Amino acid sequence: MDRFPEKLRVLRERNDMTMRKLADELDLSHAYIYKLETGQRKPNAELLVKLSRLFGVSVDVLVKDELEVGE
Repeated sequence: MDRFPEKLRVLRERNDMTMRKLADELDLSHAYIYKLETGQRKPNAELLVKLSRLFGVSVDVLVKDELEVGE
């Protein structure tokens, strides 16, 4: 799950979302999103499911380093 921060940033940017917009969508703080994207925090299972639904990717794609986020 070392690549989660990178994948989150890529998915957020592909969907034209700022960190603040993503935070609002998930009912989280902007600072928490920043910490996720910089690897300072790890997401819990509930957040992984929310992100997978929001971005239309499987949880596997988010957590398995060998899988890419796709185009």
